[in-house]
Amino acid sequence: MIPPAVVIHSIADARRALAPGLPVTLVSAPGAALYAGAGWWTAMMSAARAEHPARPFEDILDCGDAPGRAAEALRAGQRHLVLRGVSPAIYERVRLMAEALGAVLRPDMPEALDLARPDARRRLPDWLAAQGDNECGFR
Repeated sequence: MIPPAVVIHSIADARRALAPGLPVTLVSAPGAALYAGAGWWTAMMSAARAEHPARPFEDILDCGDAPGRAAEALRAGQRHLVLRGVSPAIYERVRLMAEALGAVLRPDMPEALDLARPDARRRLPDWLAAQGDNECGFR
């Protein structure tokens, strides 16, 4: 099981999600690897970890339907990613690549609170606390 998931769009969102000090999984927006790239995501996660060294968290990059972006993310050091909308054979190929690197490929994102939504900041502490009681059913 992973901690409650929060969709972030910037380092400011990452800071907001980490501020309550509760377990959290930072997830990218759908298809973020296609338009922002793995380098952007891994740099942002490195910055968040540097700013919060005592607060471990998980992070997941959504690669949409682009196996090449998923491979790029794996080469950049990403250890949790989503790939969907590809054939089972391609998914399996990328999954095996991820496994060989100690990474996890997932077919879907967990249910998450998107910080781009108007009321999300207000709801964040309650989302993390409530979801943390029974953690996301997503491995």
